[in-house]
Amino acid sequence: MGTYCRYVLDLPAENHHKIYHDQRYGFPVDSDNELFGRLILEINQAGLSWNTILLKENNFRKAFDDFSIEKIAQYDERKIAQLMQNSGIIRNNLKIRGVIHNAQFVQSVQQEFGSFKNWLDAQGPLSLKEWTKLFKCHFKFTGGMIIEEFLMSSGYLKGAHSRNCIIFDDVIATDPKWLTYEKN
Repeated sequence: MGTYCRYVLDLPAENHHKIYHDQRYGFPVDSDNELFGRLILEINQAGLSWNTILLKENNFRKAFDDFSIEKIAQYDERKIAQLMQNSGIIRNNLKIRGVIHNAQFVQSVQQEFGSFKNWLDAQGPLSLKEWTKLFKCHFKFTGGMIIEEFLMSSGYLKGAHSRNCIIFDDVIATDPKWLTYEKN
């Protein structure tokens, strides 16, 4: 069984890791803002524990205008200074500026492809190495681990759950993109 699947197995139902694993991890995400929010969380997790990010997720959602790509793309120096004073999030200037840059890029793909999700759908199937190269060409603060977790968590890469995980069949029922790639 996968490490995360094994880790949450005996946790109580109300545990934040258990909720994330059982209800969100590996399931496709249709909303562009939620997809982008997942990327924000992964970027901010770099160098920290996922536990820290899950505990601060609501703070991130509030600080970053409910993950609104449109609003984040317009952030200015005043908003950056405000975010840098927010103890409820990770106060890292490079990560914050990376998120703003990434929102601006996502806006450009929304104009061309209709949505961030459509852009992601149009790229695959790609290997992790190819996904990472693509993201590094367009996004800031996105290394291999960040991209791998972002794509696994949103159903673009296989590996979020092992076959013997109790959630695996639930994920398969949603027809994640990685499964579509395997069928073709």
